Amino acid sequence: MELTILTVPDCPHATLLRERLTIASTGLPVTAETWRQVATEQDAERWGMHGSPTVLVNGIDPFAAGNDPASVSCRLYRDEHGLLHDAPTVAQLRTALREASQT
Repeated sequence: MELTILTVPDCPHATLLRERLTIASTGLPVTAETWRQVATEQDAERWGMHGSPTVLVNGIDPFAAGNDPASVSCRLYRDEHGLLHDAPTVAQLRTALREASQT
C-alpha cells in the first residue's frame, strides 16, 4: 500500500497528521510513504489535493467528497460525530488503510 501526503508549505496540520498516521498504520502493509509539498492550484489539480493535508492511499483520497475541488488551502475533516478536526482521526485513518489493504 502506498501513501502520499500532500501539504502546502509550512502546513500547520502536517505534524498532527504524521503522528496520527504513524499510530494508524502500525501493523499494516505500508510499502511507501511520500510527503509532497504543493504550492500551486495546477499542482493541486494534478495531484488531487483537496486542501492541506490530503492523504492519498494508493493514489485515492478516501476522505474526499465527489464534488470537492482541488485546492491549495487548509482542509478540515469531520469525524463520525460531525466534529471538525485538522486531520483525519486515528480511527478514520485506520479504517481507510485497512480497507485499502484488503483490496
